[in-house]
Amino acid sequence: MRRRRLLPSAASLRRLVQLGFLAAFVVLILWTRFQPGSQTIGAPVRFFFLIDPLILVATWLAAHAVPQAALWALATIALTVVFGRVFCGWVCPLGTVHALASRLLRRKADHKRRDHWSRWQLTKYYLLAGLLAGAVFGLHWACLFDPLVWLTRSTVTALLPGAQWAVEEGSTAIYQADPGIGWLRLTAVSEPIYGFFRDHVFAVPKQAFLGGWIMLALFVAAVLANAYRPRFWCRYLCPLGALLGVFAWRPLVRRKLESESCNHCDVCAMACHGAATEAPGDQWKAAECFGCMNCTKSCRRDSLRFGLVLPWRRDIGEDRVDLSKRALLGAAVGGVVLVSGVRISPQGRGRTFHPALIRPPGSLPEAEFLRRCTSCGLCMKACPTGGLQPSVFEAGLEGLWTPRLVPQVGYCDYNCVLCSQVCPTGAIEPLTLEKKRTIKMGLAAFDVTRCIPYAYGRDCMVCEEHCPVPEKAIYSLEVEVQDRKGQPKKIKRPYVDPDKCTGCGVCENVCPYRDRPGIRVSSANETRNPDNQPILPGGEDDPYA
Repeated sequence: MRRRRLLPSAASLRRLVQLGFLAAFVVLILWTRFQPGSQTIGAPVRFFFLIDPLILVATWLAAHAVPQAALWALATIALTVVFGRVFCGWVCPLGTVHALASRLLRRKADHKRRDHWSRWQLTKYYLLAGLLAGAVFGLHWACLFDPLVWLTRSTVTALLPGAQWAVEEGSTAIYQADPGIGWLRLTAVSEPIYGFFRDHVFAVPKQAFLGGWIMLALFVAAVLANAYRPRFWCRYLCPLGALLGVFAWRPLVRRKLESESCNHCDVCAMACHGAATEAPGDQWKAAECFGCMNCTKSCRRDSLRFGLVLPWRRDIGEDRVDLSKRALLGAAVGGVVLVSGVRISPQGRGRTFHPALIRPPGSLPEAEFLRRCTSCGLCMKACPTGGLQPSVFEAGLEGLWTPRLVPQVGYCDYNCVLCSQVCPTGAIEPLTLEKKRTIKMGLAAFDVTRCIPYAYGRDCMVCEEHCPVPEKAIYSLEVEVQDRKGQPKKIKRPYVDPDKCTGCGVCENVCPYRDRPGIRVSSANETRNPDNQPILPGGEDDPYA
């Protein structure tokens, strides 16, 4: 008869903990939004990033500095040294998504298949080596592959906008059709639901992100890969898992095998999330174990249990991950070659400046910004106008998916500093409202071939009316023009005062031209970049002073 013990319940407890952390992740993402009447986000929305060791290590290597709060990631490392990769099996929200997908996508017959360790699982270690080698030379791409960053970016730029579209369009269709039976109307249910999502879930009406379909496609591909192998991403590609695997080489709490009672039935391999064993009941690799406890729960002979083992001892049936030094060196060289590849362009070397690369207020100088920015998307989620969008090629390959302001989509609110509050690595410095209002993100300029007063001789002062600067960065002068009959008439033509313009993008956002505005903001004159300053401060020689 099987002995009664508490360990089987550990697997059930693990599932509850996983769902709890996934729920916390979703709640914190939804909390990352502008709240009317408040200029702060009180919730710890950066929590998962601050306990992520890969962000800590990559930022330290790339920028040679990390925020003090990020040292909480050392607690995750300490947890790994003691218990192994329990972060992957119990905490990581993306790991939970993959675990759920593996359970849903696999056929019933697949659950009876032995799933042993494969040398392809070494791929994540070599990927980690290449990414960290690149980080030494300032390339912060390690965080592009970080699971917490990836899930946040995918949720912010693809999953939430997709859900928002479905809710908004669905409720609109119901409202227009007004279906019902007699006096009972479906809108009595749909409208309160829509109102709740509008007021408490979706921050910006009809929010959308440039390149969001790419994020969605990558996320869906990663989820569908679980149909081929359970937790495919976690086993083969996750660099955070590889980093934790290094610290879990010989954890204090390890699996123990009672060889005299084990009959090598290999039932434990059917339930193993990490494919941590290389042979039936033998050659267990601590660095690949997620601590899911499925093996102890599935063993009918009580041959497996987890217990304290001294670091210098190797228990029966235990094995280690054998990495090729030649492959590690090749991966590191590949990381350095990647750095040279993204830096060979003139923009990569700081010789040219993309006019559409308007960074959020408080952003560090571009080189330092790229060494710190994780491309997580929290600043984009916090932006109350939806103006912060992911870069594609505007910042070069090195700045892939980093934030930039797109004024036609949304402007930088004059009374908002939320993006500087949520940045987990300090790529955007914390700002007070007074400091933010003195920062120049770019410079507005009129296109006289499209601006209505210049091109058509008609009054239009929408940009001036909406300029949020108290002394108005956009002003008008009365000039005399001729109509089509040659008769003189007076109109007001707008001008930009470069000393007062902050590049917030309100003028471009409200311009009556929606296809290509008659006034456009570029990155010129940005405070953070002394080499991109075409306009000197006004003085005696200023014709508009």
